[in-house]
Amino acid sequence: MKYIDVEAHKDLLEKRLLEAERFTFRCHEGLKCFTRCCRNLNLFLYPYDVVRLKNRLSISSEQFLDAYVNIVQRESNFFPDVLLRMAENEERTCLFLSESGCTVYPDRPDTCRTFPLEQGILFEGPAGRATDVYFFKPPDFCLGQYEPEDWTTESWAKDQEAVFYHKMTATWSEVKALFLSDPWGREGPYGQKGKMAFMATYNLDRFRDFVFHSTFLKRYKVKGDVLKKIKTDEVTLMKFGFGWVRFFVWGFKHPHLKPR
Repeated sequence: MKYIDVEAHKDLLEKRLLEAERFTFRCHEGLKCFTRCCRNLNLFLYPYDVVRLKNRLSISSEQFLDAYVNIVQRESNFFPDVLLRMAENEERTCLFLSESGCTVYPDRPDTCRTFPLEQGILFEGPAGRATDVYFFKPPDFCLGQYEPEDWTTESWAKDQEAVFYHKMTATWSEVKALFLSDPWGREGPYGQKGKMAFMATYNLDRFRDFVFHSTFLKRYKVKGDVLKKIKTDEVTLMKFGFGWVRFFVWGFKHPHLKPR
């Protein structure tokens, strides 16, 4: 996912797919390149990806992060990137790849659903609302781009059951974009605030435990219907966490929470 500023990337935006613009693509086992795109990847995982994958594997978010993820703090990036760990073999294959294909296909990450498109997030300023933009960028080895089946970005998202994924990624990107500038000061991203922000976005099982089993509810009043839902509804919990980060780090108003 690329963060795109309108003024700074006018040339790049000219190459995006327009809403009704069509592209051709079909991936299937009959192609010689089948699963070649599942190797040697820098595959970014977004919070909703982690929710779906850890539930698919029937493990906690913390167990998933420990076993399947590399957390990378890049220079001049004030929130860590979460990347799917590759296998330690010669081809650095995806850990979920088998001889017959993807073993977590119904819960595959947003980036996998979007392929062969590349998703960008367009902002009118760093705190602006996120808008999806797409680029048709299959790798040279991809033979699926020569298949005759044609799509628009909308029809492809529906076919890949990616519409809700895209919505969750865009929601997260509005928070992530705030980290383009340094909110931490001397404490740095590894301080208490940074750890809290990561927990509230990527380690939802621990965040839920924090909400219900710390002094959190003694210090903050949460709307009753929301409090009830975040006990069992992980999407509501995730969105609550996003709002908590905005409140905790920057002091933005939280729609469902206020200090007691």
